[in-house]
Amino acid sequence: MAKSKGARKKKTAPEPSIEESMDELQEIVQVLESGQEPLEASLQKFERGMGLLGICHRQLDDAAQRIEILTRIGDDGVIETAPFDATATLTRQQNSVSAAGTQDDTEKDDDAEPSTLF
Repeated sequence: MAKSKGARKKKTAPEPSIEESMDELQEIVQVLESGQEPLEASLQKFERGMGLLGICHRQLDDAAQRIEILTRIGDDGVIETAPFDATATLTRQQNSVSAAGTQDDTEKDDDAEPSTLF
């Protein structure tokens, strides 16, 4: 049984770097903002731009997963790290308070640091 044309794997070029993607995105935005392209060409550029944006987001997400957060420097001078979990610090603080049990407002220490900046 012969394979259909749609079942073949397409040979794709390697994914561009985030810098290359951003440069191309900038060029696309300039062309689209100029308003000089015909509608069909503008739509094709827009679609390409959306694809490049997806590549950038994917590469940034991959990079974020590789980041480690400096947690503290031990007494021996060794830096201790923790994996990046992409959770806002405030959210982590709220979750740890919830897990430990919440305090009544009257029981809170008046000298405690506020959990938000504003």
